[in-house]
Amino acid sequence: MAIEVKNLSFSYGGEPVLRNVSFSAQKGERIAVLGPNGAGKSTLFRCLLGFLRPQAGQILLDGQPLFRYSRRELAARIAYIPQSHSPAFNYTVLDSVLMGATGRLGSFSSPGRAETERALRILESLGIAHLAGRGCRKISGGERQLMLLARALVQDAELLVMDEPTASLDYGNSYRVMERIEALGEAGYTVIFSTHEPNQAFRYAGRVLALRDGGIAADGAPGGVLTPEVLSRLYGIRVAVREVEADGERYYVCVPCRGGEGTECSSGTPK
Repeated sequence: MAIEVKNLSFSYGGEPVLRNVSFSAQKGERIAVLGPNGAGKSTLFRCLLGFLRPQAGQILLDGQPLFRYSRRELAARIAYIPQSHSPAFNYTVLDSVLMGATGRLGSFSSPGRAETERALRILESLGIAHLAGRGCRKISGGERQLMLLARALVQDAELLVMDEPTASLDYGNSYRVMERIEALGEAGYTVIFSTHEPNQAFRYAGRVLALRDGGIAADGAPGGVLTPEVLSRLYGIRVAVREVEADGERYYVCVPCRGGEGTECSSGTPK
């Protein structure tokens, strides 16, 4: 599964939101999309999902223009995991996950034993099989996000588009969700996720796409993109990048600076 974006531009009412955005994503890549509010992240995702048609440029999925695929065909290739939400109905976790299989079934078909067993296996792999019979309104935000992830996996798509998958989650649940995302990339899924947390990109992305004013400000490995200079341009604050060690592994983290130029916080760019 490969997706390629070529010179993508989009405007709302004549107001440009995306300008000449170009990048590609290959099988197994984990790409973090960063940028301030209004940078164009959500519009980019809507275009990738086929909800919006580019006004200039094109999006190719496995070499074919995205708009040539039907909604059912797209659902077989791209799964969308929204921000955690409060469902309107208290369906069980298992029934909610099985909704992901409807795109592969006939118009008057319902999930059978094979789909149910597969859904249960996926819930088990995500560590929430014990919640299968519980109402989806009776579980935590982190558990609900893992449920949405399971629904996407049941959909059988190889490209996962995630809009701030840990928004509103506490620290522990954010960690659990991101660990699963990392494992999916290692299993061969292509994952594109947006985040407002540069430290998530440092830890879990193999590549970072930094958006600013509708264009790509930087694209590459986290250590080359998430520099103090780039982060400062993106968010309008001074930032320092530091190396830390945990369990014998080295990681990079960023912290906002206080004070003026020349303070102790001004150095620290990863290699």
